[in-house]
Amino acid sequence: MGEEEISKTTQDAMTILMAAGEARAEVKAAYEAIARGDLEEAQERIAAADAKIIEAHHVQTDHIQGAFRGEPQEYDLLFSHAQDTLMTIYSEIIVSKQLYQVFKSLDERIAKLERGE
Repeated sequence: MGEEEISKTTQDAMTILMAAGEARAEVKAAYEAIARGDLEEAQERIAAADAKIIEAHHVQTDHIQGAFRGEPQEYDLLFSHAQDTLMTIYSEIIVSKQLYQVFKSLDERIAKLERGE
Protein backbone atom coordinates (compact mmCIF):
# COMPACT_ATOMS: atom_id res chain seq x y z
CA MET A 1 0.00 0.00 0.00
CA GLY A 2 1.46 3.36 -1.03
CA GLU A 3 1.64 6.35 1.23
CA GLU A 4 -1.22 8.01 -0.65
CA GLU A 5 -3.54 5.06 0.02
CA ILE A 6 -5.57 5.08 3.20
CA SER A 7 -6.72 1.79 4.65
CA LYS A 8 -10.41 1.06 5.14
CA THR A 9 -9.75 0.89 8.89
CA THR A 10 -8.33 4.41 8.88
CA GLN A 11 -11.17 5.66 6.69
CA ASP A 12 -13.72 4.13 9.05
CA ALA A 13 -11.91 5.61 12.05
CA MET A 14 -11.99 9.08 10.52
CA THR A 15 -15.70 8.72 9.65
CA ILE A 16 -16.46 7.68 13.22
CA LEU A 17 -14.39 10.54 14.66
CA MET A 18 -16.02 13.13 12.44
CA ALA A 19 -19.58 11.96 13.17
CA ALA A 20 -18.85 11.62 16.89
CA GLY A 21 -17.26 15.07 16.94
CA GLU A 22 -20.36 16.53 15.33
CA ALA A 23 -22.47 14.72 17.95
CA ARG A 24 -20.32 16.24 20.70
CA ALA A 25 -20.85 19.73 19.27
CA GLU A 26 -24.61 19.12 19.31
CA VAL A 27 -24.48 17.91 22.92
CA LYS A 28 -22.53 21.02 23.91
CA ALA A 29 -25.15 23.17 22.18
CA ALA A 30 -27.88 21.22 24.01
CA TYR A 31 -26.22 21.94 27.36
CA GLU A 32 -26.05 25.62 26.47
CA ALA A 33 -29.72 25.62 25.47
CA ILE A 34 -30.67 23.92 28.74
CA ALA A 35 -28.70 26.55 30.66
CA ARG A 36 -30.67 29.28 28.83
CA GLY A 37 -33.94 27.50 29.57
CA ASP A 38 -34.58 26.78 25.89
CA LEU A 39 -35.70 23.19 26.25
CA GLU A 40 -37.13 23.02 22.75
CA GLU A 41 -33.74 23.79 21.21
CA ALA A 42 -32.08 21.40 23.65
CA GLN A 43 -34.38 18.60 22.52
CA GLU A 44 -33.59 19.35 18.86
CA ARG A 45 -29.85 19.37 19.56
CA ILE A 46 -30.03 16.08 21.45
CA ALA A 47 -31.94 14.52 18.54
CA ALA A 48 -29.24 15.78 16.15
CA ALA A 49 -26.54 14.31 18.42
CA ASP A 50 -28.40 11.00 18.46
CA ALA A 51 -28.52 10.93 14.65
CA LYS A 52 -24.78 11.58 14.39
CA ILE A 53 -23.82 9.02 17.02
CA ILE A 54 -26.00 6.41 15.29
CA GLU A 55 -24.18 7.17 12.05
CA ALA A 56 -20.83 6.63 13.79
CA HIS A 57 -22.07 3.47 15.48
CA HIS A 58 -23.18 1.99 12.14
CA VAL A 59 -19.70 2.52 10.69
CA GLN A 60 -18.15 0.82 13.72
CA THR A 61 -20.62 -2.08 13.56
CA ASP A 62 -20.08 -2.58 9.82
CA HIS A 63 -16.33 -2.57 10.37
CA ILE A 64 -16.51 -5.15 13.16
CA GLN A 65 -18.89 -7.35 11.17
CA GLY A 66 -16.33 -7.33 8.40
CA ALA A 67 -14.10 -9.43 10.63
CA PHE A 68 -16.84 -12.05 10.89
CA ARG A 69 -17.19 -12.02 7.11
CA GLY A 70 -13.49 -12.85 6.83
CA GLU A 71 -12.32 -9.43 5.69
CA PRO A 72 -8.70 -8.78 6.62
CA GLN A 73 -8.39 -6.77 9.81
CA GLU A 74 -5.51 -4.71 11.06
CA TYR A 75 -4.83 -3.10 14.40
CA ASP A 76 -5.08 0.64 14.07
CA LEU A 77 -4.52 3.00 16.98
CA LEU A 78 -6.72 5.60 15.29
CA PHE A 79 -9.61 3.11 15.13
CA SER A 80 -9.19 2.36 18.85
CA HIS A 81 -9.25 6.08 19.54
CA ALA A 82 -12.39 6.42 17.40
CA GLN A 83 -14.13 3.68 19.38
CA ASP A 84 -13.19 5.34 22.67
CA THR A 85 -14.45 8.67 21.37
CA LEU A 86 -17.69 7.11 20.17
CA MET A 87 -18.43 5.58 23.55
CA THR A 88 -17.47 8.72 25.48
CA ILE A 89 -19.77 10.90 23.41
CA TYR A 90 -22.53 8.30 23.59
CA SER A 91 -22.26 8.63 27.39
CA GLU A 92 -22.44 12.42 27.07
CA ILE A 93 -25.66 12.05 25.07
CA ILE A 94 -27.15 9.87 27.80
CA VAL A 95 -26.26 12.50 30.41
CA SER A 96 -27.71 15.29 28.25
CA LYS A 97 -31.00 13.39 27.98
CA GLN A 98 -31.16 13.00 31.73
CA LEU A 99 -30.30 16.64 32.32
CA TYR A 100 -32.99 17.65 29.83
CA GLN A 101 -35.55 15.54 31.74
CA VAL A 102 -34.54 17.12 35.07
CA PHE A 103 -34.94 20.64 33.73
CA LYS A 104 -38.17 19.79 31.94
CA SER A 105 -39.58 18.40 35.18
CA LEU A 106 -38.47 21.50 37.09
CA ASP A 107 -40.04 23.79 34.49
CA GLU A 108 -43.31 21.89 34.74
CA ARG A 109 -43.29 22.07 38.55
CA ILE A 110 -42.53 25.79 38.53
CA ALA A 111 -45.30 26.41 35.99
CA LYS A 112 -47.78 24.58 38.25
CA LEU A 113 -46.70 26.65 41.23
CA GLU A 114 -47.08 29.85 39.24
CA ARG A 115 -50.62 28.79 38.28
CA GLY A 116 -51.38 28.07 41.93
CA GLU A 117 -51.90 24.34 41.41
